[in-house]
Amino acid sequence: MTRLLPRSLAARFIAVFLLALALSQGVGFLIAWEDRGQALRAQAKAEFLSRTASLALLLETTPSAVHTDMLQVSGTAYTRFWISPQQPMDAGRWRKEAWVQLAKPLPTLHKPQPDPQPGPVVDSAPGTAMLGAANATTVTDDTVRWLDLPPHAWPLSRPAKFMYLDTAIGMGLAVRLDNGAWLNAAFAKSLQNSPWASQTALSLAVTAAVLSGIAVIIARGIARPMRRLAAAAEQLGRGETVPPLPESGPDDIRQTAEAFNRMQARLQRFVHDRTRMLAAIGHDLRTPLTSLRLRAEFVTDPELQEKMLNTIAEIQTMTEAALAFAREEATVEETRTVDLSALVESLCDDLADLGSDVRFTGGTRISLRCRPDALRRAIRNLVENAVRYGERARVRVGREPGGVEIVVEDDGPGIPADQTEQVFAPFFRLEHSRNRETGGVGLGLSIARTIARHHGGDVRLSNGDGGLRAVLALPLGKGHPADA
Repeated sequence: MTRLLPRSLAARFIAVFLLALALSQGVGFLIAWEDRGQALRAQAKAEFLSRTASLALLLETTPSAVHTDMLQVSGTAYTRFWISPQQPMDAGRWRKEAWVQLAKPLPTLHKPQPDPQPGPVVDSAPGTAMLGAANATTVTDDTVRWLDLPPHAWPLSRPAKFMYLDTAIGMGLAVRLDNGAWLNAAFAKSLQNSPWASQTALSLAVTAAVLSGIAVIIARGIARPMRRLAAAAEQLGRGETVPPLPESGPDDIRQTAEAFNRMQARLQRFVHDRTRMLAAIGHDLRTPLTSLRLRAEFVTDPELQEKMLNTIAEIQTMTEAALAFAREEATVEETRTVDLSALVESLCDDLADLGSDVRFTGGTRISLRCRPDALRRAIRNLVENAVRYGERARVRVGREPGGVEIVVEDDGPGIPADQTEQVFAPFFRLEHSRNRETGGVGLGLSIARTIARHHGGDVRLSNGDGGLRAVLALPLGKGHPADA
């Protein structure tokens, strides 16, 4: 069921509104149509009884010579009247006679036109169609029965005999006149009106359009702060400084914005507190390290003195590197859009000018929103590692589905497959001599991955055919600048 729903919030709101509209209108139409049918039947019955009662009173006050003409002119497209000398007893036989009377055409009250043109014969009897329709109903001559109609149930103060001709609007009535004859009346009218008329369709379309407009307004009111929250969360995950979200709107939206703002404040406070703590530790370590260096100068044994100075220098280097690593995580560099290919190419040219064997093999021009200085440092660490351990570095930039990759390849021995993740740990080195010239302090890859992950990407290592392959993958995200 979830797969059938639209993915966007506005489309889902419209779909739910229209589904609710269709269900409610369908149920409402069925109920209204049943009520309408009952009201029409009650109205038709009341009119039929009133018309018959009026005709009975009129016949009783007029000469019998004009009764036949009165009965003919009183008939309508759905009603017929006739007089029988005897009281109708057999309901089935009377029902047949009623359908015969209804099938008779109304009398022609105008003179026919001379020389009529030949044409198709049209049955002008309105009761013919009703006769066929009525014969198809479930009421039969064997099941029809007379019903006694008491005086209080119709306009005259005398009883009458009543029956239903069919299951639709079909009725029969017989009432005794003052002269002993019986006035017979038959009524039949088929209800052909459908609840799905043009007015109904127009009403449904207008209601659907109004509800769709309301759903769009509501969905946009909900989706706009949700999109703003998603964009802010993406920026925060990349280490950018995000302004506090507006804390307005419905309670659920407002509470979500408040929770996000509190979370961002706590994260920033945690990072700042940790950075200040590390900075204080580094500052406090400089004083004892300086004291140790001064005391080492007074050591008379040259070999011991050199070892002590090397150890002090190593401690100081690791301390400074740890502080730089912590500062990189808490960077507040402004994010802006740059030409990534130009940034990588300029970095490669700078390293090549310094004597490193670095070659930029090209790439498509890609505009990327990032922190350029931090990203440049991450790429520099990867390239310098490739030169240090693999003699040379080949760098290229390429587009991938949904992102961009900066690939650095070297001609070195690579690294063991089981240590491709371990090398990203701070201060981890494959070269265990602790020589800073050959192995560094073990923070280059850690810093590179930290910077990449602050941009929403990552750094991956793999062994190629002739060396190590380092890939710095970055997402472009939605709404990134178009490629030039």
